[in-house]
Amino acid sequence: MNCCNEKPIISLEAGQKLCKGHFIEYFENKVFKTIRQFNLIDKEEILGVAISGGKDSLSLLSILKKLSEQNPKVILTAIAINEGIGGYRDKSLITAQKFCDKLGVKLNVYSYENEFGMPLDQMLKILDVKPCTICGIFRRYLLNKKSKELGFTKLATGHNLDDECQIILMNQFKNNIQASARLGPKVGIKENPNFVPRVKPLYLCTEKEVTTYAFLNGILDVFNECPNVAKSYRAQVRDMLNDFEAKFPGTKYSIINSFLQTLPDLKSRFKNAKVNFCKSCGEPAAKDKCNACKYADKLEKAKIAI
Repeated sequence: MNCCNEKPIISLEAGQKLCKGHFIEYFENKVFKTIRQFNLIDKEEILGVAISGGKDSLSLLSILKKLSEQNPKVILTAIAINEGIGGYRDKSLITAQKFCDKLGVKLNVYSYENEFGMPLDQMLKILDVKPCTICGIFRRYLLNKKSKELGFTKLATGHNLDDECQIILMNQFKNNIQASARLGPKVGIKENPNFVPRVKPLYLCTEKEVTTYAFLNGILDVFNECPNVAKSYRAQVRDMLNDFEAKFPGTKYSIINSFLQTLPDLKSRFKNAKVNFCKSCGEPAAKDKCNACKYADKLEKAKIAI
């Protein structure tokens, strides 16, 4: 069923076909509803937005800019991490900076090279490690550390419904249920002053919907993907999920909806889990030393050996 007499540009899961104008309205209302439903953003926030220059994070920044214009007490600042992936991140950060300048949002950029002594491309030449493993560890470390330094009350990320489905299954396959307890529209099990709370306003939006919104608004006209993604475990799970969704439409929504029903029990189960702190840097850690410091030490030893 079409929404109006205009030419439809997308067919939703429920079968409704929307034109450009009605889809943009639908998508933005969906994000605002998610924010209200899960109480992701308070009336007063110093809200950081993690951006990469990709469709998800720039779409999120665009919508949150509209929210901040409606409520000036929500102050927006963008943060980006330059991992040092030649031919990819340098280009996406140019896009990110131009978009932030257009919206009038300050962008803070931090790099692996400045923080850890070398870019990711160089790290991978001297360490025998999967790209996404070390990159994810350093990225999460810097986002939390720098968000605290910038005084963010919350950090919004561009994770969408597809992203969440992937990590839910990855944790199941790896028997990492405690990690799943930290998932959801609001990341974490309980508040901790050493963690800047993370929120996911695009949580209920599919990859297809985000991509459509980005293209319709001229946010991104070329789709670029990290060259290391193909080597990741997540990519295998992503392809499997997409295959299931093509054969059995609604699979991804079912995964998210069933997970949200079990999430309160998971958070309750692990609410008393102890949080350790790294003896080297003071950041939260599973043991005496965080993974970021462990890899930083390995890099120092590798540099000496060269």
